[in-house]
Amino acid sequence: MAEQRLLFVCLGNICRSPAAEGVFLHLLAREGLEDRFVVDSAGTGGWHVGRPADRRMRAAAERRGITLLSRARQLDRHDLVAFDRILTMDDDNLASVRALARELAVPAQQLAVIEPMTSHCQRLRAREVPDPYYGGDQGFEDVLDLLEDACGGLLDTLRLG
Repeated sequence: MAEQRLLFVCLGNICRSPAAEGVFLHLLAREGLEDRFVVDSAGTGGWHVGRPADRRMRAAAERRGITLLSRARQLDRHDLVAFDRILTMDDDNLASVRALARELAVPAQQLAVIEPMTSHCQRLRAREVPDPYYGGDQGFEDVLDLLEDACGGLLDTLRLG
């Protein structure tokens, strides 16, 4: 399997996308595949640039043995050609990334594949990964359940690819 470059994207890059990055890195470490992937996360908005993941998301992930080390950054145009796949957490993020892609004067085959994260779910059914930021602790657990399912499915897809 050739090296794959993956970027997980949500709104502020402090809850869902750093959790997806951490879950995917955890799966790679467990299977000894770290050297086959470059994994990052970003937000469509720049409000939290430089901050660590939300403390509630870090705590929920740590209970599962997953460490979230990334710092928030904002998606930029270069990401659309630097990564092979961009996985978005909800319809708004998907629309934002696709709109940014349309602004680039780059042939489509040079752009990352832009797709919803939940398209890789195998057990759970969800259209979007819900934003847990304004809710209670259970929302963070639910997001991690979805992301564990979707990341496992994504890894399976990339292995077969």
